[in-house]
Amino acid sequence: MQPEKIFVTRRIPEKGLESLQKVFLVTVWPGDMPPTPDDLKKWAAGAAGILSLLTDRIDAAVMDAAGRGLKVISNYAVGYDNIDIPEATRRGIAVGNTPGVLTEATADHTFALLMAAARRVMEGDRQVRAGGWRTWEPMGLLGADIHGATLGLVGFGRIGQAMARRAAGFGMRVLYHDPEYRGKEPAPGSATPAGLEQVLAESDFISLHVPLTDLTRRMFNKTAFDQMKNGAILVNTSRGGVVDQGALYDALKSRHLAAAGIDVTDPEPLPKDSPLLTLENLVITPHIASASRTTRDRMAVMAAENVLAGIRGERLPNPVNPEVFRGQ
Repeated sequence: MQPEKIFVTRRIPEKGLESLQKVFLVTVWPGDMPPTPDDLKKWAAGAAGILSLLTDRIDAAVMDAAGRGLKVISNYAVGYDNIDIPEATRRGIAVGNTPGVLTEATADHTFALLMAAARRVMEGDRQVRAGGWRTWEPMGLLGADIHGATLGLVGFGRIGQAMARRAAGFGMRVLYHDPEYRGKEPAPGSATPAGLEQVLAESDFISLHVPLTDLTRRMFNKTAFDQMKNGAILVNTSRGGVVDQGALYDALKSRHLAAAGIDVTDPEPLPKDSPLLTLENLVITPHIASASRTTRDRMAVMAAENVLAGIRGERLPNPVNPEVFRGQ
């Protein structure tokens, strides 16, 4: 009997691919750029499993193209807003993701952005490379203190909590806003729950750790920025759509916000003519918060394990829609 087909929408670390290739007929999209919607449908045809990336929109059309034999969709990411979850659930298709594994790497990068924005690291680097470093200047590139400052966390899941632990090492006061957090133990880093208005008004730094939903889309808009402290700094490693980028540009251009550090944008990548790219007080990285070798290897293994379980008809190790397993 011919092995079942698994479509992997981009090459992932070998530790994930090799476990699938031992069992299935694995087809990997060969391009460096994501497949187009038409390519997704063409390459998914006949697949029993799809291992997707967050750049791939897996909707009803792709599921139709795969056919009735599609059993599992495994996202090589924590977020899964690129997948039509209700449609997959309606069809009885299990969907999995890779939570937890990238928590520490993402928190490390988030804090790196916070520090780089606060201490104007990128501006200093550009100044030196351009030959602008003349002498030590008592008023040159003055930044913001991190130690003793107030950090506001919007979203207090795994990554938000990891940020609180890091902030404790800097002696920061930590506020968090997350109506969904139901921790049974004291929050890490002596973090204190607060309403969103208090977080906005009192935080020197605000770091975003919420999923992209209808409620969070453009959550940080002109109204939110106006409520933030003058000179505050924003950090976003969640999803680009959580921030109104036009309003962010205005807040940074006017210097109401001293700086921002972002790893995610909407769209990705940013167009070359985006006004954001003209700002000196903005640090941007290309969605690399989880990009450590160890983390990406572990993500690949987790994504593959979801596929293996789904093909066998077993409950996924990390299910997004566990309701498809009722009765098992």
